[in-house]
Amino acid sequence: MDSLIVGSNRKIDPTRRAHLKPDMTPDDNNRVEIGPTGLAFAEWEAAGLTAPDMPALREYRLSRLQEKIREADCAGLLCFDPLNIRYATDTTNMQLWTTHNAARACFVPPEGKVILWDFHNCEHLSAHLPLVGELRGGASFFYFETGDQTEKHAAHFAAELVDIMHSYAPGNKRIAIDKIENAGYAALLQHGVEILDGQVLTEHARGIKNDNELNAMRCAIHACEQAVEEMRAVVKPGVTENDVWAALHAGNIRRGGEWIETRILSSGPRTNPWFQECGPRVMENGDLLAFDTDLISTYGYCCDISRTWLVGDKPATDAQKILYRDAYEHVMTNIEVIKPGMSFAEVTKEAHRLPEKYRALRYGVLAHGIGLCDEYPSIRYPEDVVEHGYGGTVEVGMTLCVEAYCGEEGGHEGVKLEEQVVVTDNGCVPLSQYRYEDELLG
Repeated sequence: MDSLIVGSNRKIDPTRRAHLKPDMTPDDNNRVEIGPTGLAFAEWEAAGLTAPDMPALREYRLSRLQEKIREADCAGLLCFDPLNIRYATDTTNMQLWTTHNAARACFVPPEGKVILWDFHNCEHLSAHLPLVGELRGGASFFYFETGDQTEKHAAHFAAELVDIMHSYAPGNKRIAIDKIENAGYAALLQHGVEILDGQVLTEHARGIKNDNELNAMRCAIHACEQAVEEMRAVVKPGVTENDVWAALHAGNIRRGGEWIETRILSSGPRTNPWFQECGPRVMENGDLLAFDTDLISTYGYCCDISRTWLVGDKPATDAQKILYRDAYEHVMTNIEVIKPGMSFAEVTKEAHRLPEKYRALRYGVLAHGIGLCDEYPSIRYPEDVVEHGYGGTVEVGMTLCVEAYCGEEGGHEGVKLEEQVVVTDNGCVPLSQYRYEDELLG
């Protein structure tokens, strides 16, 4: 495991990198990095979408982080969160496993290339990435990995990190860290290191997308929506919720997507209250089926949209139409309301007010940021501002998901809708394109 190669630090061998193609194209059959498939590229071409310039995207994301590091006047940023490592380096390695086993880390200096600590014998996974300047081992100091030797390994890592900090910013003992195991935190404090909240830096860096990053997001969303269409073809009375969700997973993987963060799909009476995950329920004619994709698509970008469908050929009831229309009006009105320069408090104040009958079961936010996953900011409903709201301003380049859940407390069904948008100088422009239901809209 990783702990067995403590101290085996090495520079990236440029001869290894030279034998790997720098980016993903439809013809790279034996490429090292995961990514879009030929199916995804063909669908993007047919849709008139432009694939991102990945070297430029990596440089942009690293520059965003380094800008925040310099503003914070710290010696660097240490990341253990796999999505922050992805943002900084574009490397992936067992992303879900490393989410709960902190076996990888990266150090982002104020200027220059990133140092990556990777899992045992995994140096080939980043050899194609020129912004990773040095590869190391030994960032694993959690109990499963290091047992009763955890403090020793954490102390070794802390001493190594202090040396790195000194080499980039002599005399500066401030470092931003997104998250770290307790033993590592304690070991750094023993060196007199001042630890800043790295999530403040990473969330604000990731919050603003340029045109090239938006291209990556549009491609990822399109791939997701094609998988949603395949999921839709499975929906009929007599089919289970799990059968439907499996089609979304399959469509995502076929296009080079990566995983799905939740499994929030429910039908009939399971749509109220919200947040029930899909199970073995057999859908019936006339049911509502509601879902939230929460899908990590191509290039690692999240497509987070929600739709509600009618199962079978039974006409929608008046009650179902009212739920759907109210949710649709809420989302569409709020997309129009949100403008750059508004404070989050102003958005809350000016936003469409949910009818009172839905407020008890309201969604947790009326809008939230989106990128590689759900990101800063969270913009709250009026009922939640006092306990959960915070300050901030809507900025050009932010990408947001605008949400609505409409279901009455004790009601039979509910409707979930969500749209993904980008904030421009003139307001919000949809990034997602998946259609709404004419029959439910009436």
